[in-house]
Amino acid sequence: MRKAVSAAVITLLASSVAYAAPLENYISSAMTAPIRQSDRADDTRRHGAEIAALAEIKPSEHVADFLPGGGYWTRIFSGIVGPEGKVLDIWPAGMVAPGSKGETRMKSLVEASGANNVVAVPDDLAHLTLPAPVDVFFTSQNLHDLPTPFLGNVDITAFSKQVFDLLKPGGRFVVIDHVAAPGTGLSETNTLHRIDPEVAKKAILNAGFTLKSESKLLSNPDDDHHLKVFDPAIRGKTDQFIFVFIKPER
Repeated sequence: MRKAVSAAVITLLASSVAYAAPLENYISSAMTAPIRQSDRADDTRRHGAEIAALAEIKPSEHVADFLPGGGYWTRIFSGIVGPEGKVLDIWPAGMVAPGSKGETRMKSLVEASGANNVVAVPDDLAHLTLPAPVDVFFTSQNLHDLPTPFLGNVDITAFSKQVFDLLKPGGRFVVIDHVAAPGTGLSETNTLHRIDPEVAKKAILNAGFTLKSESKLLSNPDDDHHLKVFDPAIRGKTDQFIFVFIKPER
């Protein structure tokens, strides 16, 4: 008699199978775009193409990139969505005040050659607003910052409810972050910059989302979850989770 396979296992298997197939041409083209020349050295480590495929980002879509940092993901999304699509880089307004280093970084992403479809959106994290609903809301290595003083002690479920309202029906909320040890909850978000995946998942599900898929693409079993993510011994190699949530069609 065969044993039943859990839903979680099925999800992981489905994610793995998805990357056995060739990437769509629009993803391959985006990955080789001239604007990404300096990014390519990180592609194997960061799995940019595979994660874009997992998020099902397509030409003409509108994608919100929350706290885009140096723009690695913004540049990938810009190439995928193309001239008919749009990438909205969301920045906490206080981080990009006039004359700040943050403002300089924000403007550099918008003004880069080949990024005509990228728009900067300085925003209030307690009252997120966008010009129109988006197809995808993406955040990489930033969810853990929400409940910390750095981003104003924002509740993850409250933030996720705002994301829910900003997405089109069927839209995806994609979350990547550093794994904290099981049972640590939010206690290491401001110290090690890690978050317990199960706590993150529950908080987002409580906002009305459904878990569509999860992936082990960025997992690292050699990370024991006890080092700060900026520690040279683990930086760039942390164990990370990838969740794709979906806003129900109705």
